[in-house]
Amino acid sequence: MSDADFDKPLLGVVSTWNTVTPCNLHLGGLAEAALSAARSSGVAALSFTTIAVSDGIAMGHEGMRASLVSREVIADSVELMVIGEGFDGLVTIAGCDKSLPAMLMVAARTDVPSVFVYGGSSEPGHYRGQEISALNPFEAVGAFAAGEITAAELREIELAACPGPGSCAGMYTANSMASVAEALGLALPGSAGPSATSARRFEIARSSGEVASRLLREGGPTPRQILTKQAFENAIAVACALGGSTNVVLHLLAIAAEARVSLELDDIARVSKRTPQIANLRPAGHYLMPDLDRAGGVPAVMRELLSANLLHPEPITVTGRTVGENLQDVAPVQSGQDVLRALTDARTLQNGLTVLRGSLAPEGAVMKTAHLGRLSHRGPARVFESEEDAMTAIVGLRVQPGDVIVIRNEGPRGGPGMREMLAPTAAIQGSGLGKNVALVTDGRFSGGSFGLVVGHVAPEAAAGGPIAALRDGDLITIDAVAGVLDVALSETELKKRLEDWNPRPARYESGALAKYASLVGSAARGAICRPVDNGVR
Repeated sequence: MSDADFDKPLLGVVSTWNTVTPCNLHLGGLAEAALSAARSSGVAALSFTTIAVSDGIAMGHEGMRASLVSREVIADSVELMVIGEGFDGLVTIAGCDKSLPAMLMVAARTDVPSVFVYGGSSEPGHYRGQEISALNPFEAVGAFAAGEITAAELREIELAACPGPGSCAGMYTANSMASVAEALGLALPGSAGPSATSARRFEIARSSGEVASRLLREGGPTPRQILTKQAFENAIAVACALGGSTNVVLHLLAIAAEARVSLELDDIARVSKRTPQIANLRPAGHYLMPDLDRAGGVPAVMRELLSANLLHPEPITVTGRTVGENLQDVAPVQSGQDVLRALTDARTLQNGLTVLRGSLAPEGAVMKTAHLGRLSHRGPARVFESEEDAMTAIVGLRVQPGDVIVIRNEGPRGGPGMREMLAPTAAIQGSGLGKNVALVTDGRFSGGSFGLVVGHVAPEAAAGGPIAALRDGDLITIDAVAGVLDVALSETELKKRLEDWNPRPARYESGALAKYASLVGSAARGAICRPVDNGVR
């Protein structure tokens, strides 16, 4: 830095660059592009990095407990750098599932001028003439267990699924949150779509550095000026139109809490009910994120929603223009392609994300209903105390058609860390049980999970929620149309069982996971951490 730089605004360029995960391998180059552009635009700029946990690598074992916890650690670490180093603004760059919402959370928390940059999704892999993505190996495990494919075929799928850098290519959590960042107005229009290997990624990073510099010089708008209630409703609508991940619910609630915006599960349910799905994207459809980009990307989706008054045009964005102004020159959805459809030819009129309540989830639960053919199920509970126990039963073919698989003690506190159940849900699909069973958990799901699966059950088992009282054979009713998740037990019986219930011992007695378990709240409020009220403050 020169002496003159100390009289300029100071921009921090933070990325989750590392060589640990495919999602982040290339982010160092994007950070350099943003840094150089910011310096050329008249501000002082310095870069730093923070951690990132890959859900794909952490999936299905103890490591997944670290995933959601990493969201809080990333947000906390960037906040500490902003405070400690006196940064006046941020360019935040992320590539993995939890690093995306974490960067949006810290922008809202610090409220310094900020622009978010997504690292982009990977190109599709190819297996015997078909495009595949990171979800396919998980489904192949179930197919192998059911004897439908050989070990050699399973290995071939595994080797082909992730051909290079970038996040999982379907409308899973990373791409869902990148689309949400655009819809919220914290990322540049059109920035969610280009793949990780596209030259446009560097153009987006450079433009983001320039825009952040302008925001610094002009004093905003800042994230909390951008993140209004209407902006959150826009983000929900876009996620539903795309058939996005249930994790969007958890993360939007958390971002809203940081932005000091009142957002509830009922708001998400209300917007979802009026928003049809117009995208044909995996796992609920056939195409991948690069296909959406070629069909017009998130701007095309937003323009279609705006044309039907399903989007608020008034919220301001990082461009300095409103949502409506950003969409003025966006072309309508193209005819003759199957990736995006006009609202008049919507892929499905079902809610993309459905909130359930009832005797089994008094605070709420969430399921993805986008393009789901089966919207209800009633069957006996098969109760498992962990993901591993359930997985053993599924791959061992010990789950029967009609069962409701219940996986508990996987909530934010009980896990701790609210593990994703991609391995069990993918194994269910791969083994051919997807049309015959349901799954209910106080944990959560990967954006790649598909089927009649209900997560985020609150209160969780570790908090003494009704899910803690379930026994094998209890009849469970799931009704997405009515928004109901019930168990056929009387209030008296539930109360008696819970009086006899004792919480399980803490899995971790020290360290980050123990700290998280002591601070984390309900999934119905975003699984955010708040200081314990110990009477001191």
